[in-house]
Amino acid sequence: MSEQRTTAPARQPGSGHRGPGPMGGMGMPGEKSANFAASGARFLRELRPERLRLVAIVVLGVASVILAVIGPKLLGNATNVLFDGIVGKQLGVFPAGTTREQAVAALRDRGQDQFADLVAGMDVVPGVGVDFHRLGTILVVVLAVYVGSFLFGWAQGRMTAGVVQRAVLRLRADVEAKLHRVPLGYFDQQPRGELLSRVTNDIDNVAQTLQQTLSQVITSVLTVVGVLAMMFWISPLLAVVALVTVPLSMAVAAAIAKRSKPRFIEQWAHTGALNAHIEEMFTGHTLVTVFGRQREAAQVFAERNDALYDASYRAQFISGIIQPALGFLSNLNYVIIAVVGGLRVASGTMSLGDVQAFIQYSRQFTQPITQIASMANLLQSGVASVERVFELLDAPEQSPDPEPAAQLPEPVRGRVAFEHVAFSYRPDEPLIRDLSLVAEPGQTIAIVGPTGAGKTTLVNLLMRFYEVDGGRITLDGVDTRDLTRDDLRRRMGMVLQDTWLFGGTIEENIAYGVDGATHEQVVAAAQATHVDRFVRTLPHGYETVIDDDGAGVSAGEKQLLTIARAFLADPSILILDEATSSVDTRTEVLVQKAMNALRVGRTSFVIAHRLSTIRDASAILVMERGAIVEQGTHDELLAAGGAYARLYQSQFAAAVAEEV
Repeated sequence: MSEQRTTAPARQPGSGHRGPGPMGGMGMPGEKSANFAASGARFLRELRPERLRLVAIVVLGVASVILAVIGPKLLGNATNVLFDGIVGKQLGVFPAGTTREQAVAALRDRGQDQFADLVAGMDVVPGVGVDFHRLGTILVVVLAVYVGSFLFGWAQGRMTAGVVQRAVLRLRADVEAKLHRVPLGYFDQQPRGELLSRVTNDIDNVAQTLQQTLSQVITSVLTVVGVLAMMFWISPLLAVVALVTVPLSMAVAAAIAKRSKPRFIEQWAHTGALNAHIEEMFTGHTLVTVFGRQREAAQVFAERNDALYDASYRAQFISGIIQPALGFLSNLNYVIIAVVGGLRVASGTMSLGDVQAFIQYSRQFTQPITQIASMANLLQSGVASVERVFELLDAPEQSPDPEPAAQLPEPVRGRVAFEHVAFSYRPDEPLIRDLSLVAEPGQTIAIVGPTGAGKTTLVNLLMRFYEVDGGRITLDGVDTRDLTRDDLRRRMGMVLQDTWLFGGTIEENIAYGVDGATHEQVVAAAQATHVDRFVRTLPHGYETVIDDDGAGVSAGEKQLLTIARAFLADPSILILDEATSSVDTRTEVLVQKAMNALRVGRTSFVIAHRLSTIRDASAILVMERGAIVEQGTHDELLAAGGAYARLYQSQFAAAVAEEV
């Protein structure tokens, strides 16, 4: 559709277009700053259908965290039992029946004040060793607690996976539905690789981010609260000491996250740019090779690959600083707690088990903070991706179908009228001005003219791929804007110069436009369009599998398959956009005969550059710059000696070369 490319709508800043052509630059959707809070809140609203499961995830997380938080305290009790038994055995030097208080007094009398302070803070019985029964009971309880914590955590993780995948499933469905609601102009503005990157890479990154952060954030926050409560319960002094490093850790994490955010935005933008270039070079590989542009293509790839490498390296390096930085602060906190706790045990104000539990809690306290800080960077990457997806979801949509919609009188006769139609891709550059024409039922209207004249635009307006700016287009007297697009388009069959096939059998490709088409109907359409003759030469006939590139069939055979597809659809209006451009002369004659039979009783619009294919047209429209400059039959236009005659002579007049 060369007219569309020539007269594509103006690109807005950040729209993803930086130049025409397959080697054109890529846009940077992430150039503007990410609005983390707004985008994050919007995505959380996408989780509303899962709110009951989210509540269950929180409950399971609370249960898992409570049991995990209780564990160190119970282990501290086991340590106390062991330590009390060891010290009690050492106090066996005193007479049997000596109480702890008596032992403490005796130690002070011996000048062992520090040991006496230690014993005074213990639950020890002089001469009595380790109570293995009590120790075993505590260890069994600890095992049950940790097993219970694991089971609750496992159930939380399983439920979280379901929530995440359903949320991403809905997001993908929303994107798919959105792509069917945006106008054709949106795809003209967006490089396909960039669009595919948003639909695939960015959504996958959102899924990964959500999977890694949803339950972990809940667990980490609950762990911080629970551990903090236990720390204050055991020793308010040590809890205050442990909290001293928290503001510093948060400040460090926030500073690093702030610097990493634009790097992640840049990373995903470069990913889209690289994907767009790869997609363009892959689909246009033959032309790139023919024109010897491999070196230039490789250079562009290298430049974009290097840009992606640099952006990814900076993003990952900056975000990677968080772990070692917070690890250093965590180790510093550990040393302070160990020193202060040891002094308090020696003074008898704390038990060794409590210090051990507190050290475990300090580790449990800094670990979720570190995780939250690390997840902050992961969330930056995820939000950068979700913003790109939201940009797609927020793209302007085509106008909604009317409610209630008008109904075409049955059977559809196929009278098409353009009444004073005006249209422009850009408001300041009108393409079609006050165009009027009538195609009566059964007529074949041929449209010719130079590239960019507006030929394809005319049929795009008829199909409502674009909406007219002025005037109206009617089908059997009904304004096409009063019809639903589905009702309008199912009356039309279209064969483009750019053939499109999908991965499947030849029969499935031919039957694409007709639900429930039988094998006999497919074969009949194939015979009418001379497809049957080459299909039967294939090893598997109509069950031959072809891919979306049509590998295994020639360009002309691909075009014949698309023509057979239109034949089978049996439309009221037929649109042929250079439909025979890829077939040889002999095949073209056969296809023309089949088309003549198909056009009986149907209104047909034929866009053609090869004027030999339209001699039998009911009327020929010659377009230049969006206006009809001539119209009439082939003989009438030749006799007039105008624009059509010049086009015809340029194709068929013999060139006389003078020899000097």
